[in-house]
Amino acid sequence: MNPSLKLILALVISLEITFTTHLVGNLIIIGAALVDLAWHRVSPTKVVKLLLVTLVPAAALFTTLAFFSPDHDAFFATVLVSRLYCYVTVGAAVTLTTPKLALIRSLEQNCHLPSKFAYGFLAALNLVPRIRQAVITIRTAGEMRGVTLHWWSPTLYFKAILNAINWADQLAQAMETHGFVEGAPRTAAQTIPLQRKDWYWWGTALVLVQLILIALP
Repeated sequence: MNPSLKLILALVISLEITFTTHLVGNLIIIGAALVDLAWHRVSPTKVVKLLLVTLVPAAALFTTLAFFSPDHDAFFATVLVSRLYCYVTVGAAVTLTTPKLALIRSLEQNCHLPSKFAYGFLAALNLVPRIRQAVITIRTAGEMRGVTLHWWSPTLYFKAILNAINWADQLAQAMETHGFVEGAPRTAAQTIPLQRKDWYWWGTALVLVQLILIALP
């Protein structure tokens, strides 16, 4: 499915389950998302870690509503927990099965996202590894001077932000040097087609979600 349509489908599903209390529907959506992850051969370890991390807020949410709320409504607490896992698994079905570059290119070409935002997202994604390396370098430099910078130290993040600002300025100059002009027509190195079959799969998935959330008891 086209990356943009996949993202829109995930947003529609998330919006619909927000206003429904359909436990069975939520469980079916979670199962479908896990099947999609398995179909795309996403690492099971990565999926399990994602589910285990979600277990912490899910347990806190269930305990609060089921034992400490005035109504002690265990069913509603279960619905909210399933809704939380819906958000996580549906989001993972988009982010873990779609290359970030393909998604951004699709948003630019198919959804007409302005180029400055598309390139801004790409710049932010590409700067993340450099920021991580910069944090390691800053901590090492501090230890060489006898200063220990913990992960909660404001100095560590202040220096990392200064490095990021410097990189952003260098990136802007590099883009202008290579001829990037905001608003000017551009060609695409790799086109992301929006085919009829993409609309077919998107429409089929959307109809199935409506049947699950409305037709099922």
